[in-house]
Amino acid sequence: MARRNKLTRLVLIPAVALALAAAGCAEEVGNSGNSQAGEKPTLVKGDKLVTCTHLPYEPFQFKKGGEIVGFDVDLVDLVAKELGVEQEIFDTAFEGIESAAVFERDDCDLAAAAMTITDERKKVMDFSVGYFDANQALLVKKGSGIKSLDDLKGKVLGVQQATTGEIYAEDHKSEFGYQTKQFEDLALLLQSVQNGQIDAAINDNTVLYDFLAKNDDVEVTEELETGEQYGIGVKKGNKALLAVVNKVIEQAKKDGTYDKLYKKWFPEAGQAEN
Repeated sequence: MARRNKLTRLVLIPAVALALAAAGCAEEVGNSGNSQAGEKPTLVKGDKLVTCTHLPYEPFQFKKGGEIVGFDVDLVDLVAKELGVEQEIFDTAFEGIESAAVFERDDCDLAAAAMTITDERKKVMDFSVGYFDANQALLVKKGSGIKSLDDLKGKVLGVQQATTGEIYAEDHKSEFGYQTKQFEDLALLLQSVQNGQIDAAINDNTVLYDFLAKNDDVEVTEELETGEQYGIGVKKGNKALLAVVNKVIEQAKKDGTYDKLYKKWFPEAGQAEN
């Protein structure tokens, strides 16, 4: 069971875990025959690097002025540049991403959706080195009097479908006595807190803080330390593409590119920890 701590700050500065030689750990199955690190990756569209994601999930991926932008988008652009192609984004249900159905259908080459690396997900896809740390947090309407999960007995807690926030909420439902309501879309989840349809929402802390910075009628009252880490997912056995992704993430950390992207999308948080 995860330990619950009261909120101590409004912006969490994520750390990036840089594992060594993670690409060599992928299992050898799928992806048009097994590929090896060092080989040139085979892409589903040949001249495009297709990324599966689920919009909106600001500031990681969302539409702005008709264009899809965000931290994850910029990070994968670096991978596309390394491959000498352009990134193409495929917006699809998160459930299909985290189950790896998108890879079985060849919808995309990789998945970048602020997706937490979990043991269950590692059974169906391979992950890059971790590139962003996250915890869960509780968002409520300002003045609601709800300070923690302890205050949700008999109330409704909103969750986003197929996310680690939903898993956490379901695991602790009997302990705190709340009911859960599922939303496929993050935007609808957050709007439901604002309009009073639900009493609170649980989701990754970084996206909730970003929403809080733009909306003064809500507040984050508790951070739940789950120790999560985002990774970029690829089809099981796609070692060639995984090796490129890991190389790009590690190089971006070394040459300062990652810090520039972090400052761009999280200006309130200061510099990322190495």
